[in-house]
Amino acid sequence: MVRRAVVLVVGVVLAVVVSADLAHARASGRRLGCRSERPPASEAVVVLGYRNRGSRANHVNRYRLRAGLRSFHPDAGERMLVLCGGGVAGPVSEAEVLSEYAHRRGFTGTILLDTQSRTTWENIQNAVPLIERAESVKIVSNSLHAEKGRAYLWRLRPDLAERLRRGADHRFGEIVLLKPVAALVGLRDLARLPPQ
Repeated sequence: MVRRAVVLVVGVVLAVVVSADLAHARASGRRLGCRSERPPASEAVVVLGYRNRGSRANHVNRYRLRAGLRSFHPDAGERMLVLCGGGVAGPVSEAEVLSEYAHRRGFTGTILLDTQSRTTWENIQNAVPLIERAESVKIVSNSLHAEKGRAYLWRLRPDLAERLRRGADHRFGEIVLLKPVAALVGLRDLARLPPQ
């Protein structure tokens, strides 16, 4: 009896983890504008910040920044890292926390900050003037949140959304414990978006 219960629990946990991973995988490839693999002359990677209570990047922000850095095309010309987020949960803006972590990770390209936004809509709205000259744009967060950001860009500036390429925010088996919750929140948020 105990053995069956353990097998059932393990099966349910595996099903939840695999379902969440698949939801993120599908989201990472939706609402894109450009599917070219050609190296862009200039590329902007927009990293959406997450509530950060202190002045050092928390686990979620560290993951998002690493995903942002690996999203750059290896042969891109100019690289612009656009970091978004105001001081929602702490004294230092999420953008500044992400910037400090980007420097610690050795990023040497251009860093542009949006230190005022408090919502995903504001992240994208405030990022627009920072990404206008980029030939390629990637929005990075957890995959479902990044898709929400892309949906907002399609609403705000379809001309810029045409430049959207897939970021590297999804890898199978990565952030396994966060993906189920992020999938539930992300799917709920995407379902609430008004039709385009």
